Amino acid sequence: MVRVHAIYSGMVQGVGFRYTARAFASTLRVTGWVKNLPDGRVEMVVEGTREQLENLLYKLDKEFEIKHKDIDWLEAKKTFSDFTVAY
Repeated sequence: MVRVHAIYSGMVQGVGFRYTARAFASTLRVTGWVKNLPDGRVEMVVEGTREQLENLLYKLDKEFEIKHKDIDWLEAKKTFSDFTVAY
């Protein structure tokens, strides 16, 4: 198990990014959260196997016009029970 902390910029707010991320996360059975940031970026923290998380990141890249992303691979903390949209 690993954790990804990601910050996305580009066309990521007002386009269903968070809800699409939640749908993909549900299908892939990963846990964590995603939320909009006040500056127009989106932040996501997600845990699963490396393969699951690489798949999630790939799907998001294909679905949205992402201008830039910062991805940090970390050790999983196993603190989530599901994947939620945070506010």
